[in-house]
Amino acid sequence: MIDLNAHNKPIIMGILNVTPDSFSDGGAFYNLDSALAHAHRLIKEGADIIDIGGESARPGAAELPLEEELKRVLPIIRAIHQESNISISIDTYKPEVMCAAVAAGANLINDIYALQKPNALQAAYECQVPICLMHMQGKPAIMQNQPRYVNIMQEIKAFFRERISACEQAGIARESLIIDPGFGFGKTVEHNVFMTKHLLELSEFDLPILFGASRKSTIGALLNKPENERLYGSIAAAVLAFTNGARIIRTHDVAATRDALIVANAIKNSDQ
Repeated sequence: MIDLNAHNKPIIMGILNVTPDSFSDGGAFYNLDSALAHAHRLIKEGADIIDIGGESARPGAAELPLEEELKRVLPIIRAIHQESNISISIDTYKPEVMCAAVAAGANLINDIYALQKPNALQAAYECQVPICLMHMQGKPAIMQNQPRYVNIMQEIKAFFRERISACEQAGIARESLIIDPGFGFGKTVEHNVFMTKHLLELSEFDLPILFGASRKSTIGALLNKPENERLYGSIAAAVLAFTNGARIIRTHDVAATRDALIVANAIKNSDQ
């Protein structure tokens, strides 16, 4: 299991969506053989964690039935766990999926609803693995319908204070928590840019910060480019987020992002 609290280098989380409809790679790794091959590719490229998701959280996405999500994620989690000791994250908000995924070999929960769904806090407590709490305004089906903030950083921080407190009251150890400000989740282009610039404000929680802007629509809007032409913009966002305090970078493009962050980390930590 990766040490999420070590501060000597950035952590790379490679994305593996076993979905037919994710915004960037939907359908590409929908069967077990292609998903496993991609997992091995991510490992070879230097991923520290593989984040497996069975339900798309793209803007406008509808919720997926429980049994279908289990059918998508459990076989690939078991296969990776049998063939590698890499850390596996389950990207879900459903308590039943959390428990089943951890039993199958996952050792991190990545929840876009920050354990707000019924029974999610109890399930996370029982799983006894690190948990990433993400900020989102609304839900995927409606989150991009004119999101509004009076003071985005103050509102994000207030949200994390409440969710961290809820976790601690449920018996979840604070040191097992990760926070994700939710780039692209209920936020405009301007919100995402401002939030990334001011990411260091979240250091007050003294918890690892996860950041994921890879190929997202804000990058596309800034560049006026489609998903498959957003690599360089995604790397720029990742490097700036890292220098502003992000500890874990979630990306589709592991090798390129890893190289950029190795250089950024060397410069950031130079004491000459």
